[in-house]
Amino acid sequence: EAKSRTLFDFIAQCVETFLDDHNIRPTGQQPVHMGLTFSYPVQQTSINSGTLVQWTKGLNVPGCVGRDVVRLLQDALLRLGLRVKVVALVNDTVGTLLSAAYSDPTSQLGVILGTGTNAAYYEDVANVAKWKGDKGGEIVLNMEWGAFDSDDFGFLPFTPHDIKLDRKSINPRKQAYEKMISGMYLGEIARNIVLWLADQRLLLDGRSSTVLNAMWALDTSYLSAATVDDTAELTEIQQIIEKTLNVPDSTLVDRRIFKAVALLVGERAARLSAVGIVATLTKRPALLRQPINVGIDGSMYEHYPNFGAIMSETVSHFIPADQFGNVKFSLAKDGSGVGAAIAAMLAAKDH
Repeated sequence: EAKSRTLFDFIAQCVETFLDDHNIRPTGQQPVHMGLTFSYPVQQTSINSGTLVQWTKGLNVPGCVGRDVVRLLQDALLRLGLRVKVVALVNDTVGTLLSAAYSDPTSQLGVILGTGTNAAYYEDVANVAKWKGDKGGEIVLNMEWGAFDSDDFGFLPFTPHDIKLDRKSINPRKQAYEKMISGMYLGEIARNIVLWLADQRLLLDGRSSTVLNAMWALDTSYLSAATVDDTAELTEIQQIIEKTLNVPDSTLVDRRIFKAVALLVGERAARLSAVGIVATLTKRPALLRQPINVGIDGSMYEHYPNFGAIMSETVSHFIPADQFGNVKFSLAKDGSGVGAAIAAMLAAKDH
């Protein structure tokens, strides 16, 4: 937790450091125009204003919910005397879609699969009930799909390990979908499974440790390393269990079970991610009759072993082969930042 002023002052200081490092600090009357990627749910009221709805991904900064995040940052920039104007506010998924479309005009969907998850796509304005303006054309719709099934827990395949994570999280009964597929949470799901197996005396001879018993002790990066450990004795996994988690004397069977857990948690995340993509693509079936690019940013898609391959293979099960042949998945690396720059450029030009 942190105070709102502390958070936005830190962001403003980072902006100041960037300007100084690149020798572009504005000295005249003309400000530098800036785009802000904000990866949390906001009620956006204009291109450069939006009120925070809630925090996600385990973050909780008091004094921000219900306030304009652009105003909070602009005030912090003014406190440092920086001539920087925030002219565009975009969600990271919108930024990813803009970045992907800049490189490939067939892009119709932007997805974040990293610490958290979300997606944005082009929708006919006539289908957006909340839209109060002109009903013609298309709009980029930020889905906030990480919150899917958070109210009822009625659709996603929850296990007791998911329920335990949700109950002990900083935001219980929120972001249910995100908690099943995102990098922030997969290690914790695996830790819950490992403890459950140990309690059944099926793993580690029933032993645990102070480290293993602590929430968030097992980072998702360790699962990633475990899935690609192909050594005869699974030495990388041995290091994770005995050194990182401080549970000594693991057996080869223990390590094989640990690897199986890592593989299953990662595969489930990839397949559930695919379901969200399929649901979004089939929402506008006409698009599947032509080439379509899905731009994806985030550490899970970029770095987690076989995540993209499993996700793509799962999508192919739900879309006819001739239509699936039109779908391309591409890495939009740092798409959220590039997209914010594109949005800022366009907004400044219009201004």
